[in-house]
Amino acid sequence: MDKDVGVVGSGSFGITISKLVSENNNVLLYARNLETIKSINDHHTHLGVKLSERIRATNDLQEVCFACDLILPALPSSAFREVMQKMSPYLHPYHIMIHATKGLELNKIDFDHLNLVRLDRRDIYTMSEVILEETNVVRVGCLSGPNLAKEILANLPAAAVIASDFDEVIHYGQKALASKSFSVYASHDIKGAELAGAFKNIIAIASGMLAGAGMGKNMEALLITRGLNEMISFGMKLGFSGQAFLGTAGIGDLIATATSDKSRNYTFGFRFARGESMDEIMSTSDEVVEGIRTLKILYHFCKNEKIHIPITQMLYKVVYEEYPFKKGLEHLMSYPFTNDVDFSVVSE
Repeated sequence: MDKDVGVVGSGSFGITISKLVSENNNVLLYARNLETIKSINDHHTHLGVKLSERIRATNDLQEVCFACDLILPALPSSAFREVMQKMSPYLHPYHIMIHATKGLELNKIDFDHLNLVRLDRRDIYTMSEVILEETNVVRVGCLSGPNLAKEILANLPAAAVIASDFDEVIHYGQKALASKSFSVYASHDIKGAELAGAFKNIIAIASGMLAGAGMGKNMEALLITRGLNEMISFGMKLGFSGQAFLGTAGIGDLIATATSDKSRNYTFGFRFARGESMDEIMSTSDEVVEGIRTLKILYHFCKNEKIHIPITQMLYKVVYEEYPFKKGLEHLMSYPFTNDVDFSVVSE
């Protein structure tokens, strides 16, 4: 694939992906903001990051679709469908699309009034499902894993997984992204990888709260362990394989996101536990905190479907219903968990 590689989205992870891809290919980066485009094209810098001259920015989605066969969207989940709809007239079955969005999307449902509807699985979309529904792209994949943008931009070594039903998607994704400091693994469990990438943000918020409240590493380790169990249990009840949760997109991403102050979800939890309100934190965050959206979607879905995920359910009450954090923690500590993580359920 000799054409430029397209990246859609100029947030921190879009810039991170562009920087990685530019080691192997020319990059055409879509951004909406004209000042961002000028900064990238004229000065080769954005968000304080020095960028390769192989990266060129544009605000024309048609140009990206025409110039690039491989396109990597790195967009907030709340904007993903709208952008796919705008790109759809210019996309063809020969395109390959590998998204890097760790969240979930609702179609034709008002996010602010989820308590008034009955969510079921047909209402909740992963980003690959959005791509397949809104475009005629067939070969779809997702990029997931422990990918803290600030560390990758600082040239620290890292890894990711590309998950897809198609071997050629994985092949071209690895060819575009892999380098001496960035390893790219393969998986065919795309739905599992997408769900793991979205769910781990919930546990990262809870972990940040523990840190903000000064609860120590023992509690952090316990939360991550129980959170992994909750992720696997939830995924398998939805019919997904548990394998992805034990790999780079699951436990790998969970550890990084739930232990680092470079994680926006962890930072949200930390600030919340220190007394800031959700509105204060969201209004001063440079990037979208995907875990807050995912938390609300999964809480209402599980409530309607009678799926019991105690950490997620308690975290929702703390964040959205002003339930006291310490009381919530006491409730979880006294919760009658019977078994430790049962890895036999995903051993087949």
